[in-house]
Amino acid sequence: MRIPFIFAVIGAVLLAAPAQAELSTTAEHALLMDGDGQVLWAKDAYTPMPPASMSKLMTIELLFSRLKDGRVHLTDTFPVSETAWKTGGSKMFVSVGSRVPVEDLIRGIIIQSGNDACVVVAEALGGTVDGFVDMMNKRAKQLGLKQSHFVNPDGLPDPPGQLMSAHDLATLARHLINDYPQYYRYFGERSFVWNGITQQNRDMVMDKLDGADGLKTGHTDAAGYGITASAKQHGERLILVLNGLRYPDLDKASPQKQDWFAERRRSDEAARILGLAFREFRRYPVANANTVMGNAPVWQGTTDTVPLVVGKPLSVTLQVESRPGMKMTVAYDGPIKAPIAKGQRIGTLKITAPEFPTLNVPLYAANSVDRAGLFGRMFLGIRHMITGH
Repeated sequence: MRIPFIFAVIGAVLLAAPAQAELSTTAEHALLMDGDGQVLWAKDAYTPMPPASMSKLMTIELLFSRLKDGRVHLTDTFPVSETAWKTGGSKMFVSVGSRVPVEDLIRGIIIQSGNDACVVVAEALGGTVDGFVDMMNKRAKQLGLKQSHFVNPDGLPDPPGQLMSAHDLATLARHLINDYPQYYRYFGERSFVWNGITQQNRDMVMDKLDGADGLKTGHTDAAGYGITASAKQHGERLILVLNGLRYPDLDKASPQKQDWFAERRRSDEAARILGLAFREFRRYPVANANTVMGNAPVWQGTTDTVPLVVGKPLSVTLQVESRPGMKMTVAYDGPIKAPIAKGQRIGTLKITAPEFPTLNVPLYAANSVDRAGLFGRMFLGIRHMITGH
């Protein structure tokens, strides 16, 4: 019978910690992630929500992937259809019947949040907008975005049904940063001129926080104001997603003034949280790749136990005041029946701390364990009957 085991509290230090800074926001959905993908703070971050223009990150991802593998080049040009030209909302102001270089379309989507540019890319890569939407949904599954569903390439509310979670947006942002470093630089550009019209990057966090370098803002009535932002300080990267920021006190202002004030409040909120996080969080080394975190009992093996390791260097990002209360426990279903292959997933290292989301890290067999021979298994059976072990 396999029995769930939880054992080996490692390095638990239960000391009284001083009061720590509290991360909070009026946003309905929020998530803070470090550069390794560890979630540091979350508020309703796994609920699908209208992402508005932040969903353009998936449109950009599909374009970046084709640039990376050579199917598309920055100097290629894509045609502008009447459908693209007529697309409403934020615009790059492409001209119907013209051809636009891919590099300019990237800037038109990232900096100007051009819905028309998104349709140009969608029709060029997918044949049709519907074909591109199918590509978006397939790619989302490949990237492990579990709370995302796309119905258009731009995030406009019509047709309805465009959904992403804050966690999915942060995961996608991290993927863009890590997998496309040669193209990520476009997110940090402050302005772009097309057809004689200069538009500023709506991500004003870059003007308010050292190290901020992108990514994307969004706004619709259903979504509220949102932002996916990232910054790097002292070699450490943080990614923040906020969505559902609402400012009812601005309702009486004109639409232009409402957007102007709301966009600044949104960037102030993102810069405040990221600044606080860079100050209050630290990265702590936990284990080397081959550090033995525990030993799991083996059934019918040539050895009685197998050592468990994390398989790669492990560090944890958490608030300074949370560090004294950090605990680590090893959990597995055991005993583990031989044979066991080196590197086989055996259990989980669970890391907890005050004001810290539980972190579950896979544990692997440090070495192989062969199955005992016939006489060895007979001996083990007799020993079990006598000793109960």
